[in-house]
Amino acid sequence: MPSEAVIYQDSFCIDSQTHLKAAAKNAYNEQRKEFAIDDQQITQFIPMVHKIVQKVAIYLKPPLSYEDLVSVGTIGLVKAARDYDPSHKAEFKTYAYIRIRGAILDELRDSSFVPAGVNKQIQEAEKLTAESIDQTGHTPTDEELAQKLDIPVTKLYRMFENARAKKFISLDSSSEHAVSLKSTLESSDATAPFRQLEKKELIDKLAQAITGLNEKQRHLIVLYYQQDLTMKQIAEVFGVTEPRVSQIHASALFNLSVKIKQWKDDK
Repeated sequence: MPSEAVIYQDSFCIDSQTHLKAAAKNAYNEQRKEFAIDDQQITQFIPMVHKIVQKVAIYLKPPLSYEDLVSVGTIGLVKAARDYDPSHKAEFKTYAYIRIRGAILDELRDSSFVPAGVNKQIQEAEKLTAESIDQTGHTPTDEELAQKLDIPVTKLYRMFENARAKKFISLDSSSEHAVSLKSTLESSDATAPFRQLEKKELIDKLAQAITGLNEKQRHLIVLYYQQDLTMKQIAEVFGVTEPRVSQIHASALFNLSVKIKQWKDDK
């Protein structure tokens, strides 16, 4: 039996076909360059937009809606078709996936807002986590960090989720504000030797940082980023609720971001 998310996605695809085509047409008309991919091929990739939006829906907060992100992703798809260069020897599907995801994540990041008091608490948590790593060689447990901050663990998880939304400290993202485990083809000089070396070094450091997570966090990272499972599916694997999976995810990414920041600061 298809999940509610799949049913919703299929329904949305049918109900919003006119809206999506209009968004794609508007983006197309704004461009001045000749498309390497024709509009019929573009339409074939619209289901990919829905798949990506469903994957990052965990970050979705008002006033943004599912439909808003689909529109943004569709425009990203059209721009990918405009900019695609077959000479780079990358499949359009791969290139489009990266551009669509990037457009959606940028929209989510730009819409994020965290009060000054919460932001200050996030910075304090980052400082305490970094100090714990320096002193003990590992990140503090959620309970230990909550105790250091003198707040309940439930409040700590809300802080993690706010940090994830504001700074998008996520392996999904490829901006200067976050760490990316995914390969990126957006930069025209990404194939330059120094870029390849930098990317390899970053991935090596990420792998090292991931090994420092607790077992459940490591398992989640593999299931979510390598096996491409949804939060709902991971909840079924873990035998916990979906909100609990979101908490583990946010905690893992917070710890990874602190470790990677330390590495960058030491360079």
